[in-house]
Amino acid sequence: MLMKALRVGLGQLVVVGDLLTRPRKRQRTAAAQAEVDQAAKGLSLYQFHACPFCVKTRRTLHRLNVPVALRDAKNDEQDRQTLLAGGGRIKVPCLRIEEGGQTTWMYESKAIIAYLDQRFA
Repeated sequence: MLMKALRVGLGQLVVVGDLLTRPRKRQRTAAAQAEVDQAAKGLSLYQFHACPFCVKTRRTLHRLNVPVALRDAKNDEQDRQTLLAGGGRIKVPCLRIEEGGQTTWMYESKAIIAYLDQRFA
């Protein structure tokens, strides 16, 4: 019980710290942002709200100004089961990439951030 309370408290501190220190969004022309918005339609991020690695990944999405659908794999049973069925395991963060009729599940925050930086920077 004490460990759970400590974990929840620390998780909330991570979230508050993120909100207080969030980087500015990348500015683009309207046409360039429309292209990014269109490219991001095939992306979904499966995450836990207070997971530090998920916060790190969401900060990158915010910095790059990439609107990705967030899926709550902790509290939403349907999202959790989709992650398990498609990705093979319940591990977050996980980026679901749908391109050219194929779906790729990318785990590990470093790999996801590198992919986002390469694609949208």
